[in-house]
Amino acid sequence: MLKSMTGFGRSQVNINGYEISCELKGVNHRYFDVHIRIPRRYAFLEEKVKEELKKNLSRGRLEISINIEKINESERNIKVDKDLAMAYYKSLKDLAENLNISLNITMVDIFRLPDVFSLTDQDEDPEVIWSVLKIALEEAITSLVEMRSKEGKNLGQDILARNAYILKQVEILEMRSPLVADEYQERLRTRINEMLGSNIVDESRVLQETAIFADKASITEEIVRLKSHIKHLDELMHDGDSIGRKCDFLVQEMFREINTVASKANDINMSQVVVEVKAELEKIREQLQNIE
Repeated sequence: MLKSMTGFGRSQVNINGYEISCELKGVNHRYFDVHIRIPRRYAFLEEKVKEELKKNLSRGRLEISINIEKINESERNIKVDKDLAMAYYKSLKDLAENLNISLNITMVDIFRLPDVFSLTDQDEDPEVIWSVLKIALEEAITSLVEMRSKEGKNLGQDILARNAYILKQVEILEMRSPLVADEYQERLRTRINEMLGSNIVDESRVLQETAIFADKASITEEIVRLKSHIKHLDELMHDGDSIGRKCDFLVQEMFREINTVASKANDINMSQVVVEVKAELEKIREQLQNIE
C-alpha cells in the first residue's frame, strides 16, 4: 500500500514492573533519518529501537520520544563513599589550616561533593526492559503506519488523476505535431508568392524545406518516451512498495522530455499544452516529496 511519510503514533504499556510510553512522529525526508530521545540509563537500547523502526519504515525523518519508569522505585538505594568523604574532609581541613581560616563544613556541603553519594538500583534485566519496550514500539509504529497509509492513499489518487490528465495532453501533442509541418508548408508557399508576386512556386524546394522543418520539429521520440514514463508511473503508484524516489526520478525524466518538446514546438497551440503538462508535473513532484 502506498504510504505518506507524514504520521503520528503513540502508545503506553504497563508490563513486568515497567511503564513505558512511546511517541512517534514522521515527516518527509529524502532518506531514513531517526532521532531518538530516551532516558540516559537506557541509552543502550537505541540501536535495537532503530532496527525495529527499519523493519517497518524505509524513508522519512522520524522523531521518537521514549519514557521508561520502574514501578517499584523503592528498590533504589543510596550509596555513601565514606573513604572519599573523609579524604575530602581532611584535604579541606589542611587547606583551611594553611590559609589560617575557619573550617565550617556541614553535611549538606559534604553531600554536594562529587561522587560522595550515589543512587544505585537493583540490577535490571535488559531483556525484560526490551521485551516491554518492543511491545510499546510495535503499537506506536502500527498507529503511525495506519495514518501514513490513509494519507498515502489520498496522495496516490491525486497523482494518478494528474498523470491521466498528462497522458491526454500528450495525446493532443501527438495529434497536433503532424499538422504543424503542413501549416508550415502553406505559410512558406504563401510567403514565396508574396515575395515573388507570382503564383509560380518551386514545389520541390517547398517540399524540401518542409521536410527539413518536419525533421527538426519532430517530437515522435519524445512522445514515445513520455507515454512510457506515464505508464511506468501509473504502475509504480499501484505497486505499493517504497516508490517515492523511483517516481521522483520518473518525473524528472518526464520534465526533460517535455522541455525538449517545448524547444521543438513552433506552434502556439502546442506551447500552451506544454505549459499545462509542466504545471501538472510540478504538482506531482510536490506530492511525491511526501511519498515513502
